[in-house]
Amino acid sequence: MADFNELINGEQPVLVDFFAEWCGPCKTMAPVLKEVASRVKDKAKIIKVDVDRNKAAAHQYNVSSVPTIMVFKRGKIVWRNSGVVHADKLLEILHSFS
Repeated sequence: MADFNELINGEQPVLVDFFAEWCGPCKTMAPVLKEVASRVKDKAKIIKVDVDRNKAAAHQYNVSSVPTIMVFKRGKIVWRNSGVVHADKLLEILHSFS
């Protein structure tokens, strides 16, 4: 959790994908996030948090459904969405905070 807090407190936007292995829509997001990562390169970080393995983080951020995607900047949630999001929308969001 310390590494997570260190990551989200930086200047760079951090997209966090709260997911579960058993979740169908989460599997849909995997290639989308891969595409976004390849396009934003080092302008933003993208991390995945398995809610079943990281229950404390899921609880702390009130994640009640997966996938839930959040963008953090300087430790604050600047954008949040539950459900599948298209790559273009995620890129637009990340660019607006970088």
